[in-house]
Amino acid sequence: FQNKVMRKKDLSELVFESYRRAGLSSTVQFLDQLKEFGFRYATIGGVSIGVADLEIPAEKAPLLHDAEQRVERFQRAYSTGQITFGERYNKVIDAWTHANNDIAEAMVATMRKSKGGFNPVFMMFDSGSRGSRDQIRQLAGMRGLMAKPQKKLTGGIGEIIERPIKSNFREGLSVLEYFISTHGARKGLADTALKTADAGYLTRRLVDVAQDVTITEEDCGTILGLEMSALKEGEDIIEPLRERIVGCVALEEIMDPHELDEDGRPKVLVEAGKLVIEETSQAIEDAGIESVKIRSVLTCEAKRGVCRMCYGRNLATMDMVDLGEAVGILAAQSIGEPGTQLTLRTFHIGGTAARIAEQTVRKTKVEGVIEHGDRLTFVETPEGQRVVTSYEGELILKAAAHSTGAHATAAQKLSVHSRFQVPLGATLMVDDEQQVAKDGVLFTWDPYTNPIMTDVGGLVRFVDIVEDETVREELDEITGRRQRVIIEDREKKLHPHIEVVQKKGEKEKRLRDFVIPEGAQLTVEDGQEVYAGQVLAKVSREAYKTRDITGGLPRVAELFEARRPKDPATISEVDGVVRFGEIKRGKREIWVHPEEGEAQLYEVPAGKHLRVHEGDRVRAGDRLTEGPVNPHDILRIKGPRAVQEYLLNEVQEVYRLQGVKINDKHIGVIVRQMLQKVKVVEPGDTEFLEGENVDKLVFSDVNERAVKKGGKPSTREPLLLGITKASLTTQSFISAASFQETTRVLTDAAIRGAKDDLLGLKENIIIGHLIPAGTGIYRYHDIEIEPPEGFQPPAPPLEAAVPGASPAPSPFPEEVEAE
Repeated sequence: FQNKVMRKKDLSELVFESYRRAGLSSTVQFLDQLKEFGFRYATIGGVSIGVADLEIPAEKAPLLHDAEQRVERFQRAYSTGQITFGERYNKVIDAWTHANNDIAEAMVATMRKSKGGFNPVFMMFDSGSRGSRDQIRQLAGMRGLMAKPQKKLTGGIGEIIERPIKSNFREGLSVLEYFISTHGARKGLADTALKTADAGYLTRRLVDVAQDVTITEEDCGTILGLEMSALKEGEDIIEPLRERIVGCVALEEIMDPHELDEDGRPKVLVEAGKLVIEETSQAIEDAGIESVKIRSVLTCEAKRGVCRMCYGRNLATMDMVDLGEAVGILAAQSIGEPGTQLTLRTFHIGGTAARIAEQTVRKTKVEGVIEHGDRLTFVETPEGQRVVTSYEGELILKAAAHSTGAHATAAQKLSVHSRFQVPLGATLMVDDEQQVAKDGVLFTWDPYTNPIMTDVGGLVRFVDIVEDETVREELDEITGRRQRVIIEDREKKLHPHIEVVQKKGEKEKRLRDFVIPEGAQLTVEDGQEVYAGQVLAKVSREAYKTRDITGGLPRVAELFEARRPKDPATISEVDGVVRFGEIKRGKREIWVHPEEGEAQLYEVPAGKHLRVHEGDRVRAGDRLTEGPVNPHDILRIKGPRAVQEYLLNEVQEVYRLQGVKINDKHIGVIVRQMLQKVKVVEPGDTEFLEGENVDKLVFSDVNERAVKKGGKPSTREPLLLGITKASLTTQSFISAASFQETTRVLTDAAIRGAKDDLLGLKENIIIGHLIPAGTGIYRYHDIEIEPPEGFQPPAPPLEAAVPGASPAPSPFPEEVEAE
């Protein structure tokens, strides 16, 4: 019995519940009755809309006025030269995006109250039957910012017309606003037409790379799996644990730490090798279990395709997946189909993204105990403030597991509730092991600048900071102060940095050396005495924000194609301590000295913003410079597991922003195909060549043969291929030829004398065979039917024996037909 407002989502959950508990036929009847019920009350209700139902919030005028003043302020700041054109543009767009969101929120609040909650427009969009918040906003809030139609979809400056449409459709638009509005609407239509082609091509590539993945065996017997925990961003749980593990098979048995069974052992919630269903996943979450080990397609060791246990539940039938199910094509279509809903435009990061950036304090949402992460370092300033000096530091909040009832004991085990990334230059408010209350402040920071700060006290020495060559004085008109900004030296000979030295009599000892990137504002003088935790210079964060975020379809394609991003971050390959070398030919040397072994050298372009300073400790996989991460680097340094996780999370991120839910196993199937190949490092006594790309299976088979003969096996390194490349290098040349570059694929195959075993679906369709999926899979081909006792076969018909016609060899063993 459910007594609550049933919106669209609740209804679909109800129907799903009915399907799971009562089966198909009852659900069909239930749906029919639900439909009748709905139409009946819609008729009696007689909800209709009129223009008066679009209530414009009273807060609109003051909010608009506020935004206009802010925009004017940015305009003034730009005309006096305090901020660049790009910064002004971004700030203006941000101001309007905010105003738009605030007006939308005010509008929803107004409508919720109007007519006692029975405002027809509100009822329609709140129930999820028709209309979205966005559409209602254009009718009763403000139409907002419009995009310019243009070829490039980069999200650079000038993508968005910076005069928003302040009216809504109820008030009516002015002539200019109407023109801008049609301009934007036209772009939307043109985009949609282009987008379908792009999304279709993505689907085609995905299908091609995954077409031969079917369920081939019961259980591959692997001992590997994934550790799954709730997906969090800071404190906010984006996807709870129960949603991530439902429909997967448990790798190890999952115990309830608080409840005991009859024998006094912890109660087993799910046995190893059993499917986690909705009820058990809820029980796991209620028991306060943080992470669970499950079987996953990413770790499956099946020879071809995937095994049933690693795949888990087929999302179409809600039962364990059947043998021969074409899960590859299922995955490709599940990812490709929502592609049409993704935006093509790389959107200007405004609205929500900017909103997050504006928070300046981090508070806890629950009470618990705070621990400092092992990489968090801080110094105390003379004023007694604790300033963070680490880039990768984090605070760990441990809270009592939310358990209720009999097994809630006093000495309850504290489990990690959330982790907070603490930015450089933040002011810490909590001690290690300190108790914090709900809404306790953990740290504060300035979201608009990135400080360069010293973690030791001493005297400042400027190196290569020369008036009018590498530093320029700018007058701040509002405050009347002069500020000094680092500029790039024309001859590229000077490389500004600040040293912090300690004086002992005549001798100077260099303690620290900070590279100051161009665009930074100096906050200290040459020869000044500084204390630990003092800011030497600050880089405005605006400078980063203009790096557009490639969103939507292009981003998904970029990830699946495993493209190297343009100007990626340099990543440390070893754990160790950072030392700066000299600068040669515009490149700065960064050495990372590990505990043992020799130092690693990285060369970084001199103007790049560094994330590390002299003497910092880094771990393998940490970024040394700002920039996007190259997935191939992750694979090389942290291994296949890390890159699988990275790709999975990044792809999910894009779809999540659009509100599209895709199950992890679909993306897992594709990512698994991207990592099918390995690169031969040392051929040993095999017929491989150095640097050759080989299928993992072929590689291990050849190695086994070599070892049996007493030879030396070859060694390999993992390889990440984009989906197009992976499709073109499959073992089946027929499949590759029907995908792209047909002539090249066929000539290559002919020269190699390649043989196609017809294992995938595509090859068999092209040849005209049954596809090896469903009931067509190979294991059902060898079926011999035993005749019953005393069965007399009829005499063979004569036409069958035509001399000289030998049957064409087929990859399938001939079936014995029963008459």
